[in-house]
Amino acid sequence: MIRVFKHYIPHAVLMLGIFDFALLVAAAEAGWVLRAHQIAMDVDQIYNRIGPLASFAVALQTAMIAVGVYSPEALTSLRFAMARLLVAISLGVIFLSVMHFAMPDFTLWRSNSLYAMVLAFLFLITLRILLGSMLGGEAFKRRLVVLGAGKRADRIRQLEKRSGSGYIVVGYIAMNDGEQLIPEAINRSAIYNMSDFVVRLAASEVILALEERRNSVPMSDLLRIKTTGVHVNDLSTFLERETGRIDLDTVNPSWLIFSDGFSSGQRLSAIAKRLFDVTASALLLVLTAPIILLGALAVMLDSKGPAFYKQLRVGLYGQEFNIVKLRTMRQDAEVAGKAVWAEKDDPRITRLGRFLRKTRIDELPQVWNVLKGDMSFVGPRPERRQFVEDLETQLRYYAERHMVKPGITGWAQINYPYGASIEDSRNKLEYDLYYAKNYSPFLDLLILLQTLRVILWPEGAR
Repeated sequence: MIRVFKHYIPHAVLMLGIFDFALLVAAAEAGWVLRAHQIAMDVDQIYNRIGPLASFAVALQTAMIAVGVYSPEALTSLRFAMARLLVAISLGVIFLSVMHFAMPDFTLWRSNSLYAMVLAFLFLITLRILLGSMLGGEAFKRRLVVLGAGKRADRIRQLEKRSGSGYIVVGYIAMNDGEQLIPEAINRSAIYNMSDFVVRLAASEVILALEERRNSVPMSDLLRIKTTGVHVNDLSTFLERETGRIDLDTVNPSWLIFSDGFSSGQRLSAIAKRLFDVTASALLLVLTAPIILLGALAVMLDSKGPAFYKQLRVGLYGQEFNIVKLRTMRQDAEVAGKAVWAEKDDPRITRLGRFLRKTRIDELPQVWNVLKGDMSFVGPRPERRQFVEDLETQLRYYAERHMVKPGITGWAQINYPYGASIEDSRNKLEYDLYYAKNYSPFLDLLILLQTLRVILWPEGAR
């Protein structure tokens, strides 16, 4: 994987993205030339239309990222990729059509866009057919050697089996540090020269997955392996990279303290984030005001009670603020104000409320919280004080999620289905810690784009 602004991108995705961009530019140019010949127009030098060609490629590739064209499922399933490509190209062309009215000199003519759209789909699908299984095959997978053969090593073996795994394990080495769960593991005593063994397997990385690290870490072996040019990583770092989350079962305080990350407080990033929040929230409030007002009127007609729902939530540094949403539950949803977890098919949700939650319209008034500065567009979801106090006693590092400003959308929301239980909170916390540790404007942009996928394919919304 390649690390871009502290976020890991698989080699296959990066290579495919570069090829896709080149093909999108080629499709835009071919569409322009084809249309020019149809109307008997002279075809001048390509540099005279770099702006329209680039805008077409950027718009469509942005839409492709947003709808999940580069997800593991799309890399391994041609049918899945075709479906997402159709949606992405349609969204991209709609966006370009709107842009044409504002900046006509920087977009293709609508007739050009039609040809370019068809050609783009054909080019992109042909590329995926030609590459075939290579995208998800061993050609782009890292070769790992795992030091350990217990439960931690078994975690790596289970991850290897999932769709879109970016590595293959070429050897397990049992270090006599506990119960052995990997039967094919080779005992360390059977290997004369560890570094030579790793090099002969053509491994690119060694993962330390010992059950008991105290007095059992083979420092001399690891030093020699490192000097051969093979990367050496501990299990926590490996799982963070492969899963996009901080694994609570393996992480310890010293790893969180000494690993890089948790730089969201940097002045430049904080200023840029706040500037974006203010500008985007003000614009979004103006654009969505009619939808919010219609939603509020519908809520009052659908059930008794106020249109808007205010509730105290825990925000940055544990400070409370009032979150604003369109009401989706009955007015008597909570007896005596006692916090209750939401349930699947929760009977407290009104008929209209189900629609508002599915479409995320009930979240729109929270843009006011963003404008005020209580929230950001991107960050961990704010919870109620009662839930927070309970979860802090049951989940390690839960308080650390409040070191960044809460958000309307976040890394957990786009990667984990909506849930409301201790186990769900644990899984979401792992994603929230990853976001807090690896925050960058690039990651924020990625989350905002992929939120569109969650809106188009709402999974598990309650």
